[in-house]
Amino acid sequence: MNHLAQATWLNPPPASHLGDSLTLTTAPKTDFWRDTLYGFRRASGHALLAAVPGDFTLHLTFQGDYRDLYDQAGLLLWQDEAHWVKAGIELSDGVANLSVVATVGHSDWSTLPLQGPAGTQRLRLTRLGGAIVVQARNTANRWQLLRVTPFPTGPATIGPMACSPEGPGFQACFTEFALGPAVPQPLHDESPADLTLP
Repeated sequence: MNHLAQATWLNPPPASHLGDSLTLTTAPKTDFWRDTLYGFRRASGHALLAAVPGDFTLHLTFQGDYRDLYDQAGLLLWQDEAHWVKAGIELSDGVANLSVVATVGHSDWSTLPLQGPAGTQRLRLTRLGGAIVVQARNTANRWQLLRVTPFPTGPATIGPMACSPEGPGFQACFTEFALGPAVPQPLHDESPADLTLP
């Protein structure tokens, strides 16, 4: 978690603690969304963000006590209110989904339902030039593709994120946040995600 030592909060949560892990409790009615379908703009979710000037790969491990509609935790890549990507678990109609929202002017949302409780999840986000690749560690311990999406070049920030758009708030815990050089061919990387994780 040392990459978060110089990170700053976008919308600090009501409670948080950063040590070997990051725990936070979300405030009610917090979210990131822009225009599409609902017609509103929200940038009130909580995210602890570190600077990323160019290409990189991020690994994030996290879990949450999701209870209410749209409770969500994961990562946020942020350039400004009109250019950002969030990915993680989002609860919808009682189902935990691997979820990605890509926002370039307007938000769009893709989901992949899990076949059971969310449990601990591991994500990988790679930025290569004007492209973002989002992957999740699957049950075969391989990187499963969730999304390839365009994203503007230039400085940005990234970090753990959690929101509770409809509920009163919940607790999320992040146990890994590791920034490193960009994986050169993330779509064709067949290496195990991490043999040390269950």
